[in-house]
Amino acid sequence: MSPAASLTYLRFETLRAVRNARFFAFSLAFPLIIYFLFAGPNRHGNWFGIPVPIYYMAGMVSWGTMIAVVAGGARIAMERSVGWNRQLRLTPLTAWAYLRAKILGGYLIAILTIILLYSAGVLLGVRLPAGRWAEMTGLVLIGLIPFAAMGVWLGHLLTPDSMGPAMGGITALFAFLGGTWFPPTGFLLHIAQYLPSYWLVQAGHVAVTGAGWGARGWTVIAVWTLILGGLAARAYRRDTKRV
Repeated sequence: MSPAASLTYLRFETLRAVRNARFFAFSLAFPLIIYFLFAGPNRHGNWFGIPVPIYYMAGMVSWGTMIAVVAGGARIAMERSVGWNRQLRLTPLTAWAYLRAKILGGYLIAILTIILLYSAGVLLGVRLPAGRWAEMTGLVLIGLIPFAAMGVWLGHLLTPDSMGPAMGGITALFAFLGGTWFPPTGFLLHIAQYLPSYWLVQAGHVAVTGAGWGARGWTVIAVWTLILGGLAARAYRRDTKRV
């Protein structure tokens, strides 16, 4: 398949996501509204040693971007239900180009989420060196990789009716355990440190600490990526064998 055709399909996927009002509400509007509701009245306070606007900016970025990339699976589930993916397999579109468009489409929306929440943070007084913004963004984008694989896996595993509740419940659980709204402590902290969502939130805290992930963070992201990527590949192969 030519690069031009691949770009055309990617643009098509992005436009589909942009035109989905419900998707925009969950991945963009809700995190932005919650950010202003929580951080606005407490903009001069600190939450566990981290300025409130920065803490909740990191948390809402992790949650909103998580939803953005996992939501690619909802589009896969919908296409499976109507047989559209079978029709696409009759075209020159390769499997990699198909999955890449789904993942990159989610990433483009995730980047838009990041831009909006960074802008909201600046409105509430967040001021950081350019290097901190760049490092924080880079770690967030890397931390989303296992969630992108999760979206592909769920999309080939679930029906459109079950995909919505599953996506909402799973991302909410990961966000809660990962420290999106409050830092986990005690036993929850031991669990959280083995979850990719925890390190996704920690990526945002680079703004304060200036230190990126340690060896554990990189290992957790890599292991979850391998596991979920393997499950996604298996689900895709099983789905494509069906008549």
